[in-house]
Amino acid sequence: MVHTKRVSGGIALPTVTIAAAGQHVGQEVEMRGWVYNRRSSGRVRFLILRDGTGIMQCVVARDRVGDEGLRTFEELAQESSCRVRGIVRADRRAPGGFELEVTALEPLHIAEDYPIKLKEHGVDFLMDHRHLWIRTPRQNA
Repeated sequence: MVHTKRVSGGIALPTVTIAAAGQHVGQEVEMRGWVYNRRSSGRVRFLILRDGTGIMQCVVARDRVGDEGLRTFEELAQESSCRVRGIVRADRRAPGGFELEVTALEPLHIAEDYPIKLKEHGVDFLMDHRHLWIRTPRQNA
């Protein structure tokens, strides 16, 4: 699904779903979704974004987003909602074969800390949070 949005300067920027990203390689697009995960590897940060159609690896680099963008990245907790702008690149290492080189990152809602982490939890804890537990990759397998 593709929508067009007006941005400053009168330039139309398509808003695409993650599933449709492959049709926009080399183009700047906007995506909206929830933070599935985030991690850092040296100077580069990775934001894994999900929407109803899939997941997308978003590459967040200081030279593209500046210090403000990096601060925003650090604020985003798992399940926070955000709007991401960037250039779609083909990369076979990325989930789905494509990644987004982020040029702008805007939080729409910062979520509370997600209670289920990678560590092992007891049965009582998991039963109390089963509405979240069933959304983990292990339970979806």
